[in-house]
Amino acid sequence: MVEIREVKTPKELKDFIMLPFRLYKNDQNWVAPLIPDQKKFLSPQHNPFFQHSEAQLFLAIRDGKVVGRISAHTNTQHNKEHKDNIGFWGFFECENDQEAANQLFATAEKWNKAKGKDGMRGPLNFTINDECGLLIKGFETPPMVMMTHALPYYQELCSGYGLEKAMDLYAYYKEQNQIPERVDRLHEALLRRSKATIHTLSKEKKQRRKDIETVFRLYTEAWQYNWGAVPMTEAEFEHLVDELLPLADPDMVLFAEIDGRPVGFSLALPNYNEVLKVMNGRVNPITLIKAAIAKKRIGSARVITMGVIKEYQNRGIDTIFHYYSYKHGIPKGYIRGEFSWVLETNTMMVRVAEMLEAEIYKTYRIYDKIFNKE
Repeated sequence: MVEIREVKTPKELKDFIMLPFRLYKNDQNWVAPLIPDQKKFLSPQHNPFFQHSEAQLFLAIRDGKVVGRISAHTNTQHNKEHKDNIGFWGFFECENDQEAANQLFATAEKWNKAKGKDGMRGPLNFTINDECGLLIKGFETPPMVMMTHALPYYQELCSGYGLEKAMDLYAYYKEQNQIPERVDRLHEALLRRSKATIHTLSKEKKQRRKDIETVFRLYTEAWQYNWGAVPMTEAEFEHLVDELLPLADPDMVLFAEIDGRPVGFSLALPNYNEVLKVMNGRVNPITLIKAAIAKKRIGSARVITMGVIKEYQNRGIDTIFHYYSYKHGIPKGYIRGEFSWVLETNTMMVRVAEMLEAEIYKTYRIYDKIFNKE
C-alpha cells in the first residue's frame, strides 16, 4: 500500500531532498547537489519562481519508508507566453515501483486538474530555464553542470503511466585539445562577412552589470521563437546571475556586436559538477578543501546557452562563438566540452554541432499528459 503525503514539515522536506542520496548511492555517475542549495531552491522565501507560480511537493511512502517523490506546479509565465493552459511536474525520483510511480503521477495530475489545467508537462525543476528533461540515453557518464542524471528504469515508469513524448533535448560532446581545423579556417571569413566584433564579459564591475543586462535582453529576444521557451522575470534573472557569476569564467562569456549593437551571446561554464562530485552534497571544512583542489583540476566545460537575435542568424556568429570558446577554454584545460541542451527540432544548432563533429552522447525527454484525451 502506497501513501502519498504532502511535504509540509522540515522533516518531510529533508526526506524529499535526501531520497536521491539513497537511490543513487551505488551509481558512480550521479552528482549530488549541495543540500543547502536544494533547501533554498525549494523555498518560497528564496526562489523568485514562487513570486508568480505555486508548487506542492509530494512523497510516496510504503511501509513507513519514502520510496518516491514529485512536485506538481504551475508556471504562469509559460502559459502567458504560449497561450497554453498546462501544469507541470518535476523533481521525480522513485524506486523501481510502478505502483508508487503511478500514484505520484496521478497525484500531480489531480493537483494540476484542481488548478484548472488541461494537461501537464515534465520533468521541469521548476521551469525550462532550470534543470529539465529526463535522461533516457547516456547513463554511462556523469552529467555536466546544471544537467540531470536518472536511473535507467525511470523511462519505463513514465511510459507505464501513459506519459507521452513531447520533445527530446540533445547533449553533444566533443573532446578537443586544439581548435577544430574547419572552425579555425572559417572564423576570420565569418567575422568579415558578418561584420561582428566579439568581446568577453567585462572584469570591471560597473561594465559587467551592463553586460549582464545585455544578456537578459538578448536571451529574451533570441529564444522567444523556440519551443517551450519562457522569458525569465527580472527577479528570476537576477537570482540566476547571483548563482552563476561565482562559477563563470569571464573569458568564456562572449558577446557579438554589429555596428555597436549587441546581437548575440554565448555562455560556457566550467563544469563545476567535477567539484560537486567530491563534496557529496555536504558543506564542511573537509569537503571545502576537496572542492578547492578539484576546482583547479576542472577539465571540462558546458556551453550552456547561445543566442543570436533572429535578424542576425545564419551569418555564422554561432561558429565564431565556438571558435573563441575553444581559443579561451583549451589553454585553461577545458578539453572536454558539452553543448547542451539542443532541441531535436533546432536544425540550425544541430547543424553547427555536426559541423564541429560533436556527437549526441546524452538525450533528455520532456513528457506531456493531456487530460481527458479521447
